[in-house]
Amino acid sequence: MSKVRIAVNGAAGRMGARILALAAAGDFDVAGKFDGKADASAQIQTLSASQLSGKGALIDFSSPEGTAASAQAASTAGWGLVVGTTGLEAKEMELLKIAAQKIPVVVSSNMSVGVNLVAELLELLAKKMPTDFDAQITEAHHTHKKDAPSGTAIMLLNAIAASKGWDARRTQKEKERIHSIREGEIVGDHSVLFSGPAETIEIRHHAKSRDIFAGGALVAARFAASAKPGLYNMRDVLQK
Repeated sequence: MSKVRIAVNGAAGRMGARILALAAAGDFDVAGKFDGKADASAQIQTLSASQLSGKGALIDFSSPEGTAASAQAASTAGWGLVVGTTGLEAKEMELLKIAAQKIPVVVSSNMSVGVNLVAELLELLAKKMPTDFDAQITEAHHTHKKDAPSGTAIMLLNAIAASKGWDARRTQKEKERIHSIREGEIVGDHSVLFSGPAETIEIRHHAKSRDIFAGGALVAARFAASAKPGLYNMRDVLQK
């Protein structure tokens, strides 16, 4: 298998560090490490399109502002883009949609294969679930996580909403059913409880290590390095 050329924006963060560690042990050529502030001792630079030479995929686990910079740099350089940054707002998503007209852009709140399979399962359950069942989502993460609810919890809610046919207003209101916990060093736990008059169904996902997200990001990078321009999610990547 040929090596894939990658760069990481958010290289100084926890996810960036794990992506770089796994990439070094796999079939990847790391062409650049970027963050908001340059750090010569760690070989971390400030991102610019001129530093993305040749062909490859830029992986972004930075911040909403960093993601905006990644969209511009990757689009200008003709690189694929993988975005795992959470907490993105409409303005950042619009920039990614514009970039996707020129380059392949993979966006996912969670790069884990298991979580994306859970989302598919929830779509099936929600479609067949009797109307007298109620859905509640609980998510738990480490105390350093800035956004709440988590992007993954919102992704799971959206999977239910898609099957139920909820409009945007209803989906927004249902966010009240997401319960967020920030404690210790929890990597990521998500639980969806469907409760009916006489029975309950619970679907849970427990992340043992950030490597499931880092590994998924590298799978997405391999996809983005050669895919056609367009806006993709992790499910598109896994179907290839």
